[in-house]
Amino acid sequence: MTAIAPAPPASKPAAISNWDPEDPQFWASTGRRVARRNLVFSIFAEHLGFSVWTLWSVVVVAMPAAAFPFTVDQKFWLVALPNLIGALMRIPYTFAVTRFGGRTWTMISALLLLIPIAGMVFAVTARPPYWAVLLVAATAGLGGGNFASSMTNISFFYPEKEKGVALGLNAAGGNLGISVMQLVVPIALSFGLVYGGLMWLPLVLAAALCARLFMNNLEVAKSPLKAQFATVKRAHTWIMSFLYIGTFGSFLGYSAAFPLVLKLQFPQAPTAHLGAATITLAFTGPLVGSLARPFGGWLSDKVGGARVTAACFMIMGVGSYGVVMAVQAKSMGGFLAAFLLLFTAAGAGNGSTYRMIPAIFAATSKDLTTAKRESAATLGIAGAVGALGGFYLPRAISDSINATGGIGTAFGWFAVMYGTCLAVTWWCYLRRRVLVTQAPSLAHAGV
Repeated sequence: MTAIAPAPPASKPAAISNWDPEDPQFWASTGRRVARRNLVFSIFAEHLGFSVWTLWSVVVVAMPAAAFPFTVDQKFWLVALPNLIGALMRIPYTFAVTRFGGRTWTMISALLLLIPIAGMVFAVTARPPYWAVLLVAATAGLGGGNFASSMTNISFFYPEKEKGVALGLNAAGGNLGISVMQLVVPIALSFGLVYGGLMWLPLVLAAALCARLFMNNLEVAKSPLKAQFATVKRAHTWIMSFLYIGTFGSFLGYSAAFPLVLKLQFPQAPTAHLGAATITLAFTGPLVGSLARPFGGWLSDKVGGARVTAACFMIMGVGSYGVVMAVQAKSMGGFLAAFLLLFTAAGAGNGSTYRMIPAIFAATSKDLTTAKRESAATLGIAGAVGALGGFYLPRAISDSINATGGIGTAFGWFAVMYGTCLAVTWWCYLRRRVLVTQAPSLAHAGV
């Protein structure tokens, strides 16, 4: 049995040199406890990252037109650009974990959130020109990188058989940051736009401190960049990245656009009033999507990630059609139901696709060490590519409104995208010929 010492005092580097979660005795005696502690504080930091990343989706709706006379297209740029920057940041954030360690990088990435927070406060108080507001909104993309580093870090802590649930919980805790933000920030904004940024300051500092005190660096997670970049030569890396555009890209894009789309399509949508705060139903979409993510990971552990992913794409195609029909019928109830279906399927698909990645590399790599390294790198690459969907979807909706006056064209193309993702999933991971002749162990690896 491999043993580790208890977490060292905060004044010393919290590094663990021996880590073997695949050893049942080690896992039962010490591994599970340490892994859970790191998971809890990883979720806390990632949750804040998502909140700050998508902060402008609420701020844009609350900005008074008299003070900020932006067009609809300009507003969609403010909610879309942070997603693009966040996607680009995920590549360096992924490799930062293997360079600096999960604990160290969690502290650094949490403190980096102070930049978009300060920028948001500046934008709503100084009221600079639009280009400056857009630049400030772009810095919120720093929060998007946190997801990649957090998922990469946690993937090293858990054994293969429990990664689906662990990664699902980690991701869901982060994804919930969008819903929580869309629920509580309007309350803060009711006291003044500046408080939509200031409210995150103590929480960000707390996340950095908790990472410093309670998380660990794993020596096993550190590896040369050249070895990690080897995964870019693997076809599975890019196939899974494409599929993640359909799942996570949809979740992120809809989360960013939903408050503005709901306001534009149904100005009469019901709201709740808490003092001077007006809370819309927009937060419910990210909420159900976040809660569905660990379920998708858990179900994938039971029946296989590819099967769950395929089912999610079919449901998302139906949801897209439902949105188009509801808008044409001017049915707000149908519109909300279709969007919640999209969020639920996208959330579950997030969990199933991320469960597929470790299983695929465990089944196709030459050894377990290589599999862990390449799957961790692929988690970050797929997260980055997938997050590009968070930029594309809001922009496609805006272009559809500008061209046709409605969102139907955009959602028609989204349905085509989900059909393509379904076909790729079946062709690469569900066909019997592939499982039997190309990678027979995939059939037994939870794929």
